[in-house]
Amino acid sequence: GKDSDIGFYDVELIGKVRSEQEYKENTAVLVTRLYDNHDNAIEISDFAPRFTLSGRSFRPTTLIRRIRPLSGTPRIRIRLRPVFDYGATLPTITHGSNHIRYVSSNYTIRVTTNAPVSYVLNETPFVLTTPTSLFLGPDETLQGAVEETAREFQERTENYWRQWVRRLALPLEWQEAVIRAAITLKLCTFEETGAIVAAMTTSIPEAFGTERNWDYRYCWLRDAFFVVRALNSLAEVETMEDYLRYLTNIVSMAENGQLHGHLQPVYGIGLEAELVERIETRLTGYRGHAPVRVGNQAYEHFQYDVYGNAVLAAAQAFFDKRLLAPPGLTDFERLERVGEQAFRLYDQPDAGMWELRTHARVHTSSSLMCWAACDRLAKIAAHLSLPARALYWQERADTIKQTILTRAWSENEQSFVHAFDEDGFDASLLLMGEVNFIAADDPRFIATLNAVEGALKRGPHMFRYVTNDDFGTPQNAFNICTFWYIDALSRVGRTDEAREIFENMLACRTRLGLLSEDTDPASNELWGNFPQTYSLVGIINAATRLSKTWQQTV
Repeated sequence: GKDSDIGFYDVELIGKVRSEQEYKENTAVLVTRLYDNHDNAIEISDFAPRFTLSGRSFRPTTLIRRIRPLSGTPRIRIRLRPVFDYGATLPTITHGSNHIRYVSSNYTIRVTTNAPVSYVLNETPFVLTTPTSLFLGPDETLQGAVEETAREFQERTENYWRQWVRRLALPLEWQEAVIRAAITLKLCTFEETGAIVAAMTTSIPEAFGTERNWDYRYCWLRDAFFVVRALNSLAEVETMEDYLRYLTNIVSMAENGQLHGHLQPVYGIGLEAELVERIETRLTGYRGHAPVRVGNQAYEHFQYDVYGNAVLAAAQAFFDKRLLAPPGLTDFERLERVGEQAFRLYDQPDAGMWELRTHARVHTSSSLMCWAACDRLAKIAAHLSLPARALYWQERADTIKQTILTRAWSENEQSFVHAFDEDGFDASLLLMGEVNFIAADDPRFIATLNAVEGALKRGPHMFRYVTNDDFGTPQNAFNICTFWYIDALSRVGRTDEAREIFENMLACRTRLGLLSEDTDPASNELWGNFPQTYSLVGIINAATRLSKTWQQTV
């Protein structure tokens, strides 16, 4: 395509015949080895530095690439072709004795290296005799010698991640899968504001030849709650603390907004509210699948489950004695205002969690999350010794619950259904167990699980729904729905099936242990944005639910 020769950064071993790639154990350092047919080999380490420096978190916007010869006399070529504005702007290039600057009117990237600068500029192949490093990042001078700094940063970064992993409370089984998922979730957080992105990419299609290409580089309050809860379950509460700062800002911004108290489903990582969606027509797309979208129209949606997700994300903090600054009365009162919105809207039509762009209905999952908001507020109030508020919220929760039990139950299907007074299924009904709305042994939950299974399961995979939406009928399974299914199976005691389906999902991961949003049920090929936090949350939840306990084994 027209964009295939710009916008990349690669290291080539001349004559390469095979490669290996893995993360260094318990770190976010990616190691790639390239071999040719003449016993020449190189090893490339890629990482973003992250460690504590002078008592502060040091995490510059920098990618460090270290290349070292492993054997023989390998010849390599380094090609660096950054562009700006999604390919619209080619940079002006300037250089010094050991750096190159790629300059545009509003942004400059600097590469500092101990490789011969002319070889990098001209993409000239050269023999790699000594370790070579490149720092790619903002236009700042590197203090210190390139190779020593790169080596020190790598050691300190590896040590940071190993210490971080060491503090996780892990299930006995599937530890490697859980560790990789947890590290990757942490990489999807923006520490400065506390935001958590849904994925790192835009516009990788949900399925072959569809236009279901979306930009996921934003913070959905729904996905963020599930990330926070998964990391909490591994005793990693820092993400929750950071995210609650973000959420406090979002809620306070919403209260001062035009739609008083209205929460959008999604915001930018710097609290941006208007994520206007556009198509970058210059770009040909992933494997030629256009369009490439930037921005996400979902910011305009009304999705009322968001009020529940906001309260649920904050709930643990009120009970957790480890926190340095636990929330108090003011925070509770702020959440109460979120709860008021939930109670006002629980039986109103919305776009639902699947973000249907043209069909509004009263989605059971939205109502369920509004119930969860009121239910958790009652529990928090009781914990804060506010009996009148606890009663107030319990009454509201009970009202919503009765409505759901009546209007989301179908006599015809003998099951809960996807929307009030409307037969049909979607996988989010399985969340009824996960948010403790209904007991796992309640015949209504078991009947719903069976109905959802019959309607949406394809092989070991679960679809979110199979009805037509704005883009036709979904072709691929939605990974998080398969994990909800695993959760529901284990709740009703069908543990062997749950374990088998979980093992199958683990087999669908990339070689590095990551998952995207969707899976083709016929080929097990991954589709959709990557890495998808929701899917990685599924790995952690399933492992913690299904693992044998340490006590049983050791």
